[in-house]
Amino acid sequence: MTRTAVVVGGGIVGLAVARSLQRRDPGTPVLVLEKEPSVGAHQTGHNSGVVHSGLYYRPGSLKARFAVAGGTALRDYCAEKGIPLDVPGKLVVATTETELPQLDRLHGIGRENGVPVRRLTLAEVAEREPHLQVKGALAVDSTGRVDFKLVAAALADDVRAAGGEIRTGVCVTSVENAGPVARVRTTDDVIEADRVAVCAGLHSDRLARASGLEPGVRILPFRGEFSELVPEREFLVKGLVYPVPDPDLPFLGVHLTRGIDGSVHIGPNAVPALAREGYSWSRIRLRDVWESATYRGSWRLARRYARTGAKEIVRSLTGRALVREARRMLPELEVADVRRSGAGVRAQAVTRDGKLVDDFLFLRDGRALHVLNAPSPAATACLVIGDRIAEELSADRA
Repeated sequence: MTRTAVVVGGGIVGLAVARSLQRRDPGTPVLVLEKEPSVGAHQTGHNSGVVHSGLYYRPGSLKARFAVAGGTALRDYCAEKGIPLDVPGKLVVATTETELPQLDRLHGIGRENGVPVRRLTLAEVAEREPHLQVKGALAVDSTGRVDFKLVAAALADDVRAAGGEIRTGVCVTSVENAGPVARVRTTDDVIEADRVAVCAGLHSDRLARASGLEPGVRILPFRGEFSELVPEREFLVKGLVYPVPDPDLPFLGVHLTRGIDGSVHIGPNAVPALAREGYSWSRIRLRDVWESATYRGSWRLARRYARTGAKEIVRSLTGRALVREARRMLPELEVADVRRSGAGVRAQAVTRDGKLVDDFLFLRDGRALHVLNAPSPAATACLVIGDRIAEELSADRA
């Protein structure tokens, strides 16, 4: 059976691509293939719910451009669909004098990226977050929060309403370039399409290699574990509070985020997961461990960040270490105030020389486009990314 367009992966990016393909070519048959029983089962359904502003990203990068435009598009979409999304803004705080220059650097990056960012006085910080103890802060007024599972569900509804089909429980094994068509092979079928978007997330590199491509990167899964404040101590945090991040790492450090449901999360850390979908230490998949352990880039990455990695593992194994880190911003915090919460797994592309790929990475192969790295702010920017991929796939359609 021939389909005009196939999207592999029913996460928020894949669903946004499917919707964009339909909007670009109304009436076009679109098929989404998802290996899980439901859409949005992994990275989409396991994140902090923050709508990012674009503050941190290198000016001119895809991340910077996608975040700013994507946040605006997402707010408009949620308003149209009646999905709760609010924009309380966030604080990025320096807890020591030595971090103030980094705060100034972020201020400059934000302004260059077109992000509404401003310095706050300590009195203004105390008015917004009376329990913080900091040396300086930036206010980023465009940062919001939303339940991305609701966004994914709305996108899936849009795809179906426009005549598209979403098949769950379907495992794609390869996407073969066959001239005027691409052949999408599943465990029990072969589907021909004239456009294919491969949005396979944690399995993107494997699917590229199975399709005869050399992606040049390997996906290493990093688990981010969150804790949360017990209800009677949620008053300690009013909104979203982030520390000054380490500029050499793609992770933002332990932050304090009051979700749209009112709960306050602390975290995440970033530890190697023992399975590509390993949401706890007890979830181990030998194939995944073997692939990570035998990849040259893993060892080079480990040597480069050995000290940081050790601290993250300790933080994962003991709640005291997490609380100690959070107390740099929130000195009233006690171990008894915190309990374990959920976790997510980040699909981090790593090169053979051990470098973390910090931007979006796409690979075109004939009629197919593989999304090899879709880091944060992918959820925030899903609508803009969907438009970008749909435009590229449609540009040279025969």
